[in-house]
Amino acid sequence: MALDVCHEDASAKSDLLANDWKTLEALAQPSVFLSWQWIGVWLSVYRPECSVIRVRDRGKLVGLGLVTESSERRHRVLVSRCLRLHQTGCPAEDQICIEYNGFLAEKDREAEVGKSAIEYLKQSGTGWDEIVIGAVEADYAQELAQASGLVSHIRWESPSYGVDLRSLRSGDQAYLDTLSRNTRHQIRRTRRLYEESGAVVLQRPGTVAEAEFIFHSITPLHFARWGGGQGESSFTNPEFIRFHQHYIRTHWEQGGADLIVLKAGDETLAIFYNLIYRNRVYFYLAGIRKEQDNRLKPGLLGHSLCIDDYLEKGFDFYDFMGGQDRYKAQLAEPHQHLVKIGLQRDRWKLRAERGARAIKHRLNKDR
Repeated sequence: MALDVCHEDASAKSDLLANDWKTLEALAQPSVFLSWQWIGVWLSVYRPECSVIRVRDRGKLVGLGLVTESSERRHRVLVSRCLRLHQTGCPAEDQICIEYNGFLAEKDREAEVGKSAIEYLKQSGTGWDEIVIGAVEADYAQELAQASGLVSHIRWESPSYGVDLRSLRSGDQAYLDTLSRNTRHQIRRTRRLYEESGAVVLQRPGTVAEAEFIFHSITPLHFARWGGGQGESSFTNPEFIRFHQHYIRTHWEQGGADLIVLKAGDETLAIFYNLIYRNRVYFYLAGIRKEQDNRLKPGLLGHSLCIDDYLEKGFDFYDFMGGQDRYKAQLAEPHQHLVKIGLQRDRWKLRAERGARAIKHRLNKDR
């Protein structure tokens, strides 16, 4: 069945866009990153110049997406004109790192809507070189690439890890019992050692103001672990902080954001910032105290206690999202594979880039 696709300026009818997005969202199975909960904040904070892609089936809205245009300079000389889905192309603004991206679509029509939208973009103009979508589920990206006839270039890829809380609950299974013997030992030893300083507890803010304060309290912990220089901790980026301040102010009271402090007595060991949507927990970031004693693993302990807490509260899934971090493999199972993909037109400059990349890959492989 052929779908009707059109576009408009996102700023032209902002109230209509919000209403249409929420209406379609109710018929879809999106991640938090394709909910109005996230998209609405993105539009409000960054005010990107973007086009609304609308996909209809016999007049009924079945798909939506927001596309921006930007130029990307690579290798100092190559300039690629990019269309981006739900990103601006400004590194400072895109550091909020959208995951589980794609076109918002009516349930079970995700691939159909995505293919129609890409085909529309492909036919609507020749002024762009590639469509960049990330981070998106790998099978979905492959379907879009195959249907479009564009050249697929994977810019980044990673497994996505998570814990199925609903399955644990239905099987009456304790979370720690699902982990390896070594990981269980590290978590229990860490707790025992910290309890020498006082009770190990999780604490949450009681007001929006407290939630904002706790979010900012992550900064020194994040700097200590990732560095406070340019390009290191995301907390050095004012645009990153501005987005999440707005997100917390807008959604904390409604339960769309969760901030948790892990304490031993009066000592703060870690702070966790999670996004909450449709009974699913998305672990977004944490500030974790650096310890000189390598027996102490505050991150492992904190995540395990958070998972137990969400399990008890009736949540369905604890999603660590993408990343090759060792702790994710220790604490969870891979459940999806994410990619950041560029769907490229057949341009000579992009062919040259792919050729150079292939040569470099072969040389590195031979070393």
